[in-house]
Amino acid sequence: MEDIYNKFWDEGYIIFENFFDDQLMDAYNSKILKHFGLNPKWEHSEEFISKSSAEVIPWFPYRDDNGGFDEIDKDEKFNDITDTLLTKGWDNLYCMMMFSKAGSKGQAWHQDCIPDDPLKFNLNRLVYTHDINDETGGAIVIMPKAHKAGILPVGNPHEDLEGQVLYKPKKGTVIFLHGHCFHRVLPAKSIRISSNFRVVPKGTPEDITDICVYRNMKYKFSTSEIIEERFH
Repeated sequence: MEDIYNKFWDEGYIIFENFFDDQLMDAYNSKILKHFGLNPKWEHSEEFISKSSAEVIPWFPYRDDNGGFDEIDKDEKFNDITDTLLTKGWDNLYCMMMFSKAGSKGQAWHQDCIPDDPLKFNLNRLVYTHDINDETGGAIVIMPKAHKAGILPVGNPHEDLEGQVLYKPKKGTVIFLHGHCFHRVLPAKSIRISSNFRVVPKGTPEDITDICVYRNMKYKFSTSEIIEERFH
């Protein structure tokens, strides 16, 4: 656990392969696909999608009283690692399933919350219910140590950055990712699903992820508006 703590806080993320077994992942993947269908409607405005290059459709199952993902949410090892990373306690923020249509853009570089205060952030606990590979597209790209770098620099929303790390998670992989760490998702060639069991350190405002930082804007989800244009 000490090694896990040190690696996460040095790099801003840590990856565990084969964390959850195939049978559970297959069951959950089928359940998520059943909810979305093959061609769900976009949740966000055309303005947001065009400027953010974020073509991802979210589902918050516990808000719909569906739940049904407790084998992850209440997994002892999963939560023990969370305890190790967030030593002063933590709260569940929400569980979010993310669906990308075939041929969609993925997600441009972003930070999940404004990095003004290093003590106020969210922790992404990403779970992959199917393989992300060359056929599916949708690899995740992370900038190591960027959780200590301040705000995401202004620039082209999707261009490569020197030092970035590209990862293609396999089924059952878990990624713990600091919300201030720059990250993006490459375009999806086929249907892509990922799950985020998002938590926050104790005392963090519940709306911490309401404003997301992109290279070309800051966007407020609760009011569906661009609150700051960022130019280069």
